[in-house]
Amino acid sequence: MVEVGIFDSLRRRGRRGGSAGAGRSPGSADTRYLQEWAAERRGVEAFVEPKTTVTDTTVVLVAHDGEWTRRRIGSLDAAQRFGHKNTIPVYEVSRVGYPQRMRDYTERQKRRPGS
Repeated sequence: MVEVGIFDSLRRRGRRGGSAGAGRSPGSADTRYLQEWAAERRGVEAFVEPKTTVTDTTVVLVAHDGEWTRRRIGSLDAAQRFGHKNTIPVYEVSRVGYPQRMRDYTERQKRRPGS
């Protein structure tokens, strides 16, 4: 007789499609978007966010003025390769945190009329 736990079906479901709740995996469209975004701005730095049970590894690109964007990247190694190829410094958020200019930019956007 095989015992089945109450959460076994959920665990199996999460393994089949990659990480649970992740939606889609990182791909060339994400990379292309990041390259185009960085090319249109100056002073861009990359901040890698670790994979969680809910999301894949992501990278946040932050421009000189604090404008930012986020996309899936696949892994820290993939982010470092992206940074090297595009001459963008790469930092781990868990080690250095987010830059103040990013928080300032987000706050300015909240105060804009029509937001």
